[in-house]
Amino acid sequence: MTRVKREMPAFVNEEKNMTEFLVRRFVKDYGDVERVSVRTAYGVLSSVVGILCNVALFLVKLAAGMGLHSVSVLADAFNNLSDAGSSVISFVGVKMAEKPADEDHPFGHGRIEYIAALIVSFLVLEVGFSFLKDSVGKIREPEALYFQPGLVLLLLLSIGVKLWLGFFNRKLGEKIDSKVLKAVFTDSMGDVMTTAATIVSMVFFRFTGINIDGVIGAGVALVVMWAGIGIAKDTLAPLIGEAIDPEIYHKIKDFVEQYDGIIGTHDLIVHNYGPNRSMASIHAEVPSHVDIERSHEIIDRVERDAVERLGVFLVVHMDPIDTDNAEAREVRERVEAALGEVDAQCTLHDFRMVNGEKRVNLIFDLVVPFSYGEERQREIKEALCDKMDALDKRYQCVITVEHAYVAEESAGK
Repeated sequence: MTRVKREMPAFVNEEKNMTEFLVRRFVKDYGDVERVSVRTAYGVLSSVVGILCNVALFLVKLAAGMGLHSVSVLADAFNNLSDAGSSVISFVGVKMAEKPADEDHPFGHGRIEYIAALIVSFLVLEVGFSFLKDSVGKIREPEALYFQPGLVLLLLLSIGVKLWLGFFNRKLGEKIDSKVLKAVFTDSMGDVMTTAATIVSMVFFRFTGINIDGVIGAGVALVVMWAGIGIAKDTLAPLIGEAIDPEIYHKIKDFVEQYDGIIGTHDLIVHNYGPNRSMASIHAEVPSHVDIERSHEIIDRVERDAVERLGVFLVVHMDPIDTDNAEAREVRERVEAALGEVDAQCTLHDFRMVNGEKRVNLIFDLVVPFSYGEERQREIKEALCDKMDALDKRYQCVITVEHAYVAEESAGK
């Protein structure tokens, strides 16, 4: 008896979690989300479920609208049919993104998924704009509003299905980091809000006799349009080219620096060619006294391992660093300490020291956040030069300023 009680909750929870059930049933190797084939399977599952749910809602609302002679229900029915179209776009997008690299597209077709998400964002904007237009018309010329219990139940059913479908897509989108699935989630939430607005208007009219359908509709339409703009913005960012995500930045940096013979790294650049499809370049600092063939062997191993373990096509540039010069190491530490006092968000690399009788050139690259303008850059350089001059009148800083490609909040790490 005790054993049965212990097992029942897990069984019941598994049955209730329809999303997990569908994933386990239809996605092979569902845990290996880094693989392109697994990501595609998730996208196909989302699209097929979306098409089935929206077509079912369309047929039910079409029949109800014709039976109730309700124009609003019929309009909502065809809105669900357009949502099925969004799922079709999602399906086509993930399938085309799966295509391997070819002669014309050596880095694959992964960015097509972003384009599909952008198209869905335009559909969301179109729905919001149409709803806003209808709402403004209802504010100017209010239409007759009737409270029909059967219609309310039908709309509640629609909200329930759309809520489940939305969170289903969001969960899958988060699992595989898919912008197109997250866009479909936003589209579903927009439908939930528009349908809920209709119910609120009907109920409010039933008890007060006041028609607020147009006002509520206009508010919901603005929210939907704002969500569509957000999707478009998030989708355009990787298409245009965005700063490196801090987590990815440190993941690649730490991966390279773990190898013996690599002293440090800088100038990491990552190019995104679709989810889990990236090419990167990085400068790796190696001891100058080590045989160049030995260092080159290490660099080759780093590049091979990066493809296998990170899924990143990594190109490593080798920067020899003089580690035997104790004086240069000590001076670099002084410069880094002074820079930390001036601005902790800045870093330096490629440090060299050229000794002279009356002048010692300290040559290095200074990395500053993108938000720093020329005036702020000049202030940092002057303050740093003054600090080094105070330590030794012979020190002359020769500084080249550059920007970090990592997201600004992690630029100083």
